[in-house]
Amino acid sequence: MRKKLHTRKIPHIRKLLGAGLLAVLALSTQAAPAEEATRFPPLKAEELSPAQKAWVDMISAPPRNAKFTAPPYRAYLRNPDLAPKLSNLSEYLRWNTSLPARLSEMAILITARHWTAQYEWSAHYPLAMKGGLDPKIADAIARGMRPEAMKDDEAALYDLGIALYRDKKVNDAVYKAALEKFGERGILDIIGIMGYYDMVSMTLIAMHAGSANDSIPPLPVLEK
Repeated sequence: MRKKLHTRKIPHIRKLLGAGLLAVLALSTQAAPAEEATRFPPLKAEELSPAQKAWVDMISAPPRNAKFTAPPYRAYLRNPDLAPKLSNLSEYLRWNTSLPARLSEMAILITARHWTAQYEWSAHYPLAMKGGLDPKIADAIARGMRPEAMKDDEAALYDLGIALYRDKKVNDAVYKAALEKFGERGILDIIGIMGYYDMVSMTLIAMHAGSANDSIPPLPVLEK
């Protein structure tokens, strides 16, 4: 005669299996940690040349307060003749242009989106929010969409950036709108910001730099 199965244990086993499955699913949906750049590995302080040390001292001071072991600085460190020139340029473009932080950071986000530069996006998204940019505008840029309900200066900046990156030409209407809002100097400030962060984005891509901040959703891959 066959022995009876202990059927009372089956619901308990199913409950355990269900709990285990939920745990696995929960782990799989958690945000992945920020990806570490695999190229231009960090140099140790004792490995730096006098020229490299001088530049590290410069970028470690306010307002930058940068770490020379972090992207993109540890790549720039390989060229101590170029690095201080880049820092001087970025000091002007980040803190001394004719644009408020809301607009300069918006320009950087447009550039990061153009290159799908995840590190750049995740580093500057919080700065854009701090500068007063509407999160809905940044989120639309991330999706490759023209943001709705932009202020006049934001619309002028966005249209100029898209004309440069996508259309490779600036028509009279776009130029006139930018000129009215920013003047000739402001237009050059926008071009300078985007041009500089083109180089930053290319450096980060060459480094295989992932995200600078786990809490910022990554840029989606856009269809071509």
